[in-house]
Amino acid sequence: MKSSTISGLDRPVPNVTLGLMRIQDLDDAGVRHLVGAARDAGIDFFDHADIYGAQLHGCERRFAEAMAYTPAEREQVALQTKCGIVPGQGYFDFSYAHIVSSVEESLSALRTEYLDVLLLHRPDALVEPDEVARAFDDLFTAGKVRAFGVSNHTPRQIELLQASVRQPIGVNQLQFSLAHASLVAQGIASNMQDHAQSTTFDGGGVLDFCRLHDIRVQAWSPFQSPTGVLLGSPDYPELNAVIDRLAASYDVQPIAIATAWITRHPAGIQVVLGTTNPGRVAAAAEGSDLPLSRAEWYELFRAAGHIVP
Repeated sequence: MKSSTISGLDRPVPNVTLGLMRIQDLDDAGVRHLVGAARDAGIDFFDHADIYGAQLHGCERRFAEAMAYTPAEREQVALQTKCGIVPGQGYFDFSYAHIVSSVEESLSALRTEYLDVLLLHRPDALVEPDEVARAFDDLFTAGKVRAFGVSNHTPRQIELLQASVRQPIGVNQLQFSLAHASLVAQGIASNMQDHAQSTTFDGGGVLDFCRLHDIRVQAWSPFQSPTGVLLGSPDYPELNAVIDRLAASYDVQPIAIATAWITRHPAGIQVVLGTTNPGRVAAAAEGSDLPLSRAEWYELFRAAGHIVP
């Protein structure tokens, strides 16, 4: 599996990772089977959030209970979590107190002394960058968080934070798939008249901004379309015909082609899988190393309904 880096983290990270937002109802054996399949596929990076689960920190707790890592085993994996959403209240909170208390609760739930990566989950319109900076400084100095990032942030929102935060903002987790591809589609259609694709919805070249500033983009919902999972969907017959043909050509399952379309991009995007099916994890991970050609990449892009002028 191909790997990349995250600013502030002193270990390589795989370009396919496993998100654990749906493990709340798995028993210990189920969690271990899922994580074991990921590890066998070369995935040693696991994505959490404080809001995942039936209650706050539920999935973090479920993961730790099932895996029961020794300190030596803990060092073999990277754990990322997110904070900032206040569930059930309809607002976001990037205050010093909320960030620090959420991290402390995540550390307790995950039964670990440190987080490899902490992300701020959704932009807080009332953010005070100096408060975020103080929280990050205290967590970093105490050895409780090693690297920092954001999720769903625009370039200007990142710049606002980075003006105060001393640690590099090393991650931006964004929705991205063949069917939800504005990160690249808008740039391709730039300056085209009367085409919705040329309208900027991503905050102004967020993918290029992240590449310029060494910010690792993580793709959440990598197989989703506006109407559900795109693989096998009757809403995307042309796309699935191309995916199936390429899957047969490369002797992989279709999910590997959808993965490969993302990992083929030179930005080194990490695909965040959300499945609890060990077989799908293994099949998707095969896409990491598929050498899609330029012609194949663009054929998939066009088949998904995007314009190539």
